[in-house]
Amino acid sequence: MRFISETRLDDGVLEREFTLGEIPGTLWTPGSAPAPLVLMAHNNGLPKAEPRLVARARYTAARGYAVATIDASGCGDRPRSAADEQARADLRRAMQAGEPVDEIFESFIGPLVEKAVPEWQTTLDALLSLPEIGGPVGYSGGWTALGIRLAVVEPRIAAAGFFAGGYVPRAQREEARQVTIPLLFLLQWDDAGNPRQQALDLFDAFGSKEKTLHANLGGHTGTPWFELEDGCRFLDRHLK
Repeated sequence: MRFISETRLDDGVLEREFTLGEIPGTLWTPGSAPAPLVLMAHNNGLPKAEPRLVARARYTAARGYAVATIDASGCGDRPRSAADEQARADLRRAMQAGEPVDEIFESFIGPLVEKAVPEWQTTLDALLSLPEIGGPVGYSGGWTALGIRLAVVEPRIAAAGFFAGGYVPRAQREEARQVTIPLLFLLQWDDAGNPRQQALDLFDAFGSKEKTLHANLGGHTGTPWFELEDGCRFLDRHLK
């Protein structure tokens, strides 16, 4: 892991850009150390510098957590394969025509998850070797499909916050039954692009004995700010 920039923010949080092989990432750390680690993942091609993700990361770091995100394959400035670009074009065409899109999502999101998991595990290995990070590890992010897979294969993750705002492939819906860590699941009740019943069925499928569903009125990007505070209280219970 090589740090390529460093900025001290007004609240004392240290923001550092890093590279790990071909993987670009950002790490935010609080003034106190060692700190528990929170992985914040994003998908749909968004960059790690997406303003909503950065705001969440900085807030969480100020609450005493090390927070890391990376641009997985196909996200941010990383190259996209011809197959990825074709899938995105097919998806746009189908949505504009009002056609079913689930099978396109299956062919698109599934491979992205398969590529992203080992990169996140490599990043986790490197992060946990830093003296300012002491574990345990949590997951918080809008990429629920990736979070499900990581929760199943990565025993170092002790708790997770998921956002029911993206397509979850059938494979991950089945894997949800194997997820047993504490969960906080956020649902936007009026998210037109993500069927409400599908999200409720996914919540029901999780095998965790401790799982909480927070549902709020509003569309995809309308999650109330107080949910970030509640999310940190959830992390406090399980990571500190």
